[in-house]
Amino acid sequence: MQNTIKVIGFDADDTLWVNEPFFQDVELKFCQILKPYLQEDETSKALFQTEMQNLEIYGYGAKGFILSMVETAIRVTEGKITSIEINQIIDIGKTLLEMPIELLDGVERVLQLLQGKYKLILATKGDLLDQERKLQKSGLIGYFHHIEIMSDKHENNYRKLLSHLDIEPHEFLMIGNSVKSDILPVVNIGAQAVHVPFEVTWQHEKHHESTQKHSFTTISEISEILELL
Repeated sequence: MQNTIKVIGFDADDTLWVNEPFFQDVELKFCQILKPYLQEDETSKALFQTEMQNLEIYGYGAKGFILSMVETAIRVTEGKITSIEINQIIDIGKTLLEMPIELLDGVERVLQLLQGKYKLILATKGDLLDQERKLQKSGLIGYFHHIEIMSDKHENNYRKLLSHLDIEPHEFLMIGNSVKSDILPVVNIGAQAVHVPFEVTWQHEKHHESTQKHSFTTISEISEILELL
């Protein structure tokens, strides 16, 4: 790793705190509600299809997920879903907006030790209000020099971020759990990245192509970043 880093960016969901397991739990409950109409695996496939179709409209986050569940329920049941069942779907979806923040092991210690040595920023994507709410509940906001909540994480989004921070790509390090969103776009613009895999990954964030031609480091837990810097 190049010793030129001035700014370290951290992804939020499933890098600093637990997120995807809550969504998977809600999806399981959603499939159970629709069990009288459709097999659970088919419901899950239909929901993912709806989510992908709605990404450009709703973006990422709990609110878009709730709307996609309702839309999927109406479509796959051909309008036979009852108002009671729709209310059940909305209620389970709302739990995502109230979910507790469970910091991953070692996160706060890493931030404590790196603060002052580097500028630390949060670089995440999703619904603005939802991500702000989670950050406030996490108790971590004081560690970050800058908060960037993106609609998506493409190369141009990262270029704009580095321009705003007034740094060169080689001076930036991104740490995150998604190869697709946190790692490849960053290394493609000449910055550095460290991949910290999480136990589960949303289907949309899975990267199926070879990453051998890309230069980045993978660690098993976030505390290992201290040994690399």
